[in-house]
Amino acid sequence: MTETRKTTIAVIGCGRISENAHFPALSQMDNVRIKYACDLILAKAEDKVARYGAEQAITDYQIALNDPEVEAVWVLTPNYAHYTVTMDALRAGKHVFCEKPITVNYALSCEMAEEAKKQGKLLNIGVCNRYHKTVEVLEEMNRNGEFGTIYHVYCSFRAHRSIPGLGGPFTIKEQAGGGVLIDWGIHFLDLILYILGGATLKTVTCDAYSEMAKNIKDYVYTGMWAEETMDLNGINDVEDFITGHIRTDKASISFNGAWAQNLNRGEMFIDFLGDKGGVRMNYGGDFTLYTVKAGQLTEITPKYDIPNMYACEDAAFLKAIYTGEHTKTHIDNILESAKLLDYLYRSAEEKKEIGF
Repeated sequence: MTETRKTTIAVIGCGRISENAHFPALSQMDNVRIKYACDLILAKAEDKVARYGAEQAITDYQIALNDPEVEAVWVLTPNYAHYTVTMDALRAGKHVFCEKPITVNYALSCEMAEEAKKQGKLLNIGVCNRYHKTVEVLEEMNRNGEFGTIYHVYCSFRAHRSIPGLGGPFTIKEQAGGGVLIDWGIHFLDLILYILGGATLKTVTCDAYSEMAKNIKDYVYTGMWAEETMDLNGINDVEDFITGHIRTDKASISFNGAWAQNLNRGEMFIDFLGDKGGVRMNYGGDFTLYTVKAGQLTEITPKYDIPNMYACEDAAFLKAIYTGEHTKTHIDNILESAKLLDYLYRSAEEKKEIGF
C-alpha cells in the first residue's frame, strides 16, 4: 500500500478563525503534517498542539519560515499582519494560504500578488464561500442560463448590536482596514461577483456610518464576536453601517450592512433577480428558486448536502501545491473584490459616485 504523502505546514495565528475553521479541518486530513502552531500568545499555540496534533508551539513565525521542511503556511493573523507575514513567507519560498481580507487595502494586496508571482509560489485567499455548496450550485445554474439574465442583486448583512471586539483591532481602521464592509461585506460581494461570472465593475456609490458606539463605554450589546479583544479605552474609527450601489456590465448590485443597528432584525441573505427566475439565498445555508414552469408559478427549495466549506478550500489549496492550479480562490481571482472594497470606501469618504 502506498503511503500518503504529507505536506508539512505551519499555521501562523491561533485565534478564532483557526479554532472555528482551519485547525478542525486540517487535523482531519491524512495528507497534512502540522509541524508548527504559531501565535504571539504561547498558550494559544500550545492549545492547538494539545487538541489538534500540531507538533510544536512557537511565538516567532520566522522559526517556521526558516525550516526547509515547511512547504506552506496558513496566515490566520489579524488583518494588519496579513501583508507582512505573507510577504515574509513568500520570500522564504513557502506557498501561502491567507485568510480574508487579503490585507487592509488594494495597493498592498497587489504587492502581495506580485510577490507570489515573482517567487513562483501559490497565494490563496480565504474567501470560503466560493467553496460553499450553495454558491457552487448557483454559479453553475447561472452559467447554464437557468435564471435568464440576472439584472439586479440585492444583499443584506445586518445584525442588531454585535460590533466585534469594540475598541480593539476589529475597530481600529489602521489595523483592520475598515469595519462591517471589510469584515462581513467582502464575503457577500465576493460571492456575488463569483456567481455573476467575471462581471466588469463600472461605478460605485457608497455611504458609511459609525453611529452606534461613538461612546465606547456606553455601548450596550446583545452579542460580541472577539469580546476578549474589547478595549473600553480603545479606538473605534470604522463603520458599523454601510450602504451602497454597484454598477457592472452584467447586473447592478445594492447592499446594506450593519454590525449594529437599532432594529432587532438580523438579516443575512442575497437576492438574485433574473428575467427567467429569481433566487433568495440564505447566507451560509440553502436557497429558494422562484420561476415559471408550464405557465405556473413555482417555488423550489432544492435539498442537498452541504460539506464543510473550510475543509473544501483547505483541501483545494493543498492539491494546488502539487498541480500548480490557480483555483477559484487564488489571489489573481480575488483582487477585483479587494479593488471593489477600496472604491466603495473612497466613495463613502468623498461622498460621490466613483468610476473604475
